[in-house]
Amino acid sequence: MRTVAAALLLLLVPFVVAQQNDKPNALLLIAKPELQDPNFRETVVLVTQAADASTVGVILNRATKRKTEKGEPLWFGGPVMREATVTLFRSERVPSASAFPVLKDVYLSMHPANLEALTPGQRYRLYSGFSGWAPGQLQSELARDGWYVLPPREEFLFRGDTHNLWRELMEKARGGRADRQIKTDILSS
Repeated sequence: MRTVAAALLLLLVPFVVAQQNDKPNALLLIAKPELQDPNFRETVVLVTQAADASTVGVILNRATKRKTEKGEPLWFGGPVMREATVTLFRSERVPSASAFPVLKDVYLSMHPANLEALTPGQRYRLYSGFSGWAPGQLQSELARDGWYVLPPREEFLFRGDTHNLWRELMEKARGGRADRQIKTDILSS
């Protein structure tokens, strides 16, 4: 498990503000069935790391019935600052306001300017709140074996129907591909 925690740190540390991002700056956390925290039971969480080494992200598979003022679906991002709107979006241009690079041309942001700059046809998803861990907290949870870790893929980030996403990624992680894939990604960077 220490290898996974080290992989998490190596992968997430390099980037924290909007910039061109050719390498991933994120991981997917897949809650193990034993994880009892109701905020994260049967979730898939996209995480990235902030400058202070805290980890932030959004839950990819918690749709809500809520809508924004413009009638767009609002997803549950996590238990932190539920009144804040967080945007996960694809943009070929580096955002003008602060944002976390996640994958190539994919960003995560709470900055209102990034929300206002979204255009019809652009790939994005809006979240109510976010998930967060203090420095060292996620590494501790990984050491206690509460999560599987997989590399992110854009197809998971903007999937319309996320009903079976947790089960699908759980099966993939249980197949032993999770740790091997993370090591492969880090060694090839």
